[in-house]
Formats: sequence, structure tokens, C-alpha cells
Amino acid sequence: MQMKFKLTVVAAVAAMAGLAGAQDVQVVKIGHVAPVSGPQASYGKDNENGARMAIEDLNAQNVVIAGKKIKFELLAEDDAADPKQGAAAAQKLCDSKVSGVVGHLNSGTTIPAAKIYNDCGVPMITPSATNPNLTKPGYKTTFRLLANDLALGAGLALHAADTLKLKSVAIIDDRTAYGQGVAEVFKKTAMSKGMKVVDEQFTTDKATDFMAILTALKGKNPDAVFYGGMSPQAGPMLRQMEQLGLTKQKYFGGDGICDQEIIKLSGGAKTLENVICAEGGASLAKMPGGDAWKKRYDAKFPGQFQVYSPYVYDAAFVLVDAMKRANSWDPKVYTAHIGKANFKGITTTVQFEPNGELKNPAITLYTYKDGKKIALN
Repeated sequence: MQMKFKLTVVAAVAAMAGLAGAQDVQVVKIGHVAPVSGPQASYGKDNENGARMAIEDLNAQNVVIAGKKIKFELLAEDDAADPKQGAAAAQKLCDSKVSGVVGHLNSGTTIPAAKIYNDCGVPMITPSATNPNLTKPGYKTTFRLLANDLALGAGLALHAADTLKLKSVAIIDDRTAYGQGVAEVFKKTAMSKGMKVVDEQFTTDKATDFMAILTALKGKNPDAVFYGGMSPQAGPMLRQMEQLGLTKQKYFGGDGICDQEIIKLSGGAKTLENVICAEGGASLAKMPGGDAWKKRYDAKFPGQFQVYSPYVYDAAFVLVDAMKRANSWDPKVYTAHIGKANFKGITTTVQFEPNGELKNPAITLYTYKDGKKIALN
């Protein structure tokens, strides 16, 4: 009888210890938003994969903040690259009391979402939205983890004028915040270097037929075409350029066309080899932890890598690094610590300017050869 009583006491103590342990686990929610449906779903899924990988790796570290074991939980939303859906997703994450957000992918969704996050006091780090207007309002909750369009558009124009000695260019953009923004920067820089803009045309981020636009600019015989937009339009455009005999023109674009998807979407067109595109950040081979990280990514998500998932991964770690330094997951307490980051990530050592822009952002130019993306610098 006494033995049974001892066993019962031991069991009760063990149960209470288990309960205490369970109570010591604090769930911290991190939001992620990207288009995982629609024409840009390949980008969105790649980004979300980077976020899931980060959460998994963070949970494997058994992070303790303010004496509590932290269990990170990802709340992933789809904005379909639509500004209204992006705003709704941002409000949903605010209402869900996330501690921070990684996203959005597009400038057109990120800019309106940034105001919502600012109003509800939740920090966001975008891994891919490059329009310079994002940081102009001066929100203390907005951060960007790669070079903006001022660097990308200017870098491409300088390469066109100084390295390739091109004299004329036709410019097309998709009228989105991203496409219009990067095209405008390219245009201004190209003109400042003496290049002539012989034609300007506009399309949408849903279009697939560019024959009328391309026929119009063919008559102007430009040395190059610049496209401000994404690869779901750039791929078909390259096919149609080949059909119309526009095969000698260099084809410039920002990070929106600088992915693996354009290889497939251009459908074997020889004009793919005329592409010169720019990405914020170093090439994977030159990132501090790029190659090793990519091997792990490919093992988890075979054939899904596009562009931005390494930046998503780092963005999640930068949020958690700030929480650790602040000893709090409360956005009101730890957000100020994001701006003081000095985090050695896989993409770079992350430090921010006072306005939330990345310090000393690198840019890399790429081209395509034999169906493969190759860094030019």
C-alpha cells in the first residue's frame, strides 16, 4: 500500500513537471505573404519554402527568450500578387497577433501592406520588393533585405551604355509599382549616359500577347529592349521577339525576370541568350553560405528554387535575432533592435540604414547560356 502511494506521488510530481514544461513553451507566430496562386506562384512557393525552412531550423535551435522555450509557428498567406488581397492578408496577420512578417514579394502588394503593419505595430522585412517608394514614408516597422530598383535599374543601364556601348533602347513596362519603377530608373540612367530611348510601350502583368507592341518597336530598330515586369510576361515576349526577327537586340530586365522560370517560359527561344538581368545581392556562389544552403533547399524542395528564398530565410532569422537581443518577442519591445542588426546570414551580413534599407547592397548581373543562368560579375 505504501509502495503504491509512493508511485502515485512520483507520477503526480512527474505530471506537474510535464505541465510546467508545457507552460514554459511560448508559441511565437511569424507571418509570411507571397503569391502562391496565379502567374507568379513559382516565385511565391519558392519564398514560402524559404520561410518554412527557416522556421524548421529556428525550432531545431531550441531558442529561449525571457526564460521561455520558444516554438515558432509560420502563418502563411497568399496575396496572388494583388494589392487588395495583399492588404487583406496583412490585416489578417495583424489580427492573428503575429510578432513579425516576412514579405510581401511584389512592390505593388508590399507598399500598401507596409502601412497596415505600421498601423498595427508589427515589423515586416521584405525579401524581394524593390520599389524605392517602400521606405519613403519612414515607417519604423519597414525593412528591406536586398538592393532596391535604384541600384538594379541603374546597374543595368550603366552596363548597357558603358560596357556594351549600346546607343538606343525601347522600353516596355507592365504598369505595376515594380515594373514601372525599375523601368523609370533604367530610362533616367540610360539617358544620362547618352543613350536614346526610341520607344516606350506599356502592357499589364496579365498579358501574354505582345505582337502589336513588338511590331511597333521593331520599326524603330533599337539596340536593346528593356522590360520592367516579371517572367510570366518576359518568357512569351522573348518567343514572340524571335518570331518577329528581333533576335539581335539585348533584352534587359530587373530581378523580376531573373529566375529559372524564364528558361521554361521562353520555350527554347534563342532570344533567351540576349537576356541581361539584375538581382539584388551576390550570386549564390558568392553568398557567405549560399552553396551549402542551396543543397539543403534542393533536398527539401527539388526543382522549386527561383530567386528569393535565401533572402526569406535570412529575413526570418533577422527577426528572431532581434527578439533574442531584446529578450522579447513583443513587437513594441524588439522592433527597434531590428534596425541595429549585425547578423551574419547566408546572403550577406545584414545591417540596415536608418530608413530600413539594407546597408551596402550588392547587385549581380546575369545572362543565360545553353539554358542555364550564369553570373556576369
